[in-house]
Amino acid sequence: MNVAELSVLEICAGAGGQSSGLEKAGFVHALAVEIDKDAASTLRSNRPDWDVRTADVREINGREFRGIDLLAGGVPCPPFSVAGKQLGADDERDLFPEALRLVREAKPSAVMLENVKGLASGRFTPYRVSILKELESMGYAADWQLLYSSEFGVPQLRPRFILVALRKTAFKKFRWPGAVSSPALVGETLLPLMGANGWEGAAAWSKRAAGIAPTIVGGSKKHGGADLGPTRAKEAWKLLGVDGKGIADTAPSADAAADHLPRLTNEMVARIQGFDPSWIFEGRKTSVYRQIGNAFPPPVAQSIGTSIAAALGAVSTTRQSHLRVA
Repeated sequence: MNVAELSVLEICAGAGGQSSGLEKAGFVHALAVEIDKDAASTLRSNRPDWDVRTADVREINGREFRGIDLLAGGVPCPPFSVAGKQLGADDERDLFPEALRLVREAKPSAVMLENVKGLASGRFTPYRVSILKELESMGYAADWQLLYSSEFGVPQLRPRFILVALRKTAFKKFRWPGAVSSPALVGETLLPLMGANGWEGAAAWSKRAAGIAPTIVGGSKKHGGADLGPTRAKEAWKLLGVDGKGIADTAPSADAAADHLPRLTNEMVARIQGFDPSWIFEGRKTSVYRQIGNAFPPPVAQSIGTSIAAALGAVSTTRQSHLRVA
């Protein structure tokens, strides 16, 4: 089987982090579903030939995609995030039941759902077990795995809790991807962008920022603005030589002081998140930041997608992309 023959129905697609990663793994989108208008516009701008539907997942009829190779999605994280109330199944934003409905209707060969580290905590063990049992009743074998984005060439920790399910015969062939590179560092990744306007302190800043970033926090429309997260995260960014209290419009100017404490631009945040430089974002500044901050790093999605494709019998000719900036 050629990997290009594999199709994907993606829900909660956001601004395309998981989308672009799965594309690099060889999956072709039958449909991408995203409720946020700006994020959906971002998807259309980058992939005008895709079928992008601005809709609630609850409006999607999985029977229209019966036999799809992969059902994938980054279901909302607030029900399980330590930054929220962790209401789990009692949170109206919990879309795992809708994802399972689509599995029943579409009967995909494989399922890939990602969420925050909080879902891996002990308090949600019964919830995770219930999902595995329901998938088993539909003929799937499944497993959860906590993966750190920094192990896949992304210069931030960003732990993601991933569910992968396949038909039982295929699942025996599935292997979780291992680390693909040594961690990329913030300074080396962002040096070209920091020095884009001729700031003489860029090289020294890059050496100071020789570390892995804390997890980028996108926030929501109700809570959080365009900054780099709570107090602890801002302190971690400051140790890397970054002012985390806001997002800049441009890189430091040529006349900025050598010891200037710069803020990141949205372009820099996107690079930290693992997006290709060519990926463009639609919307106003804060909306763009949230789109980037809430995304699933493309290199991680690519690695998992490649493993799923291999378990399904596809042979990928694509190479792993590493977020190294020369």
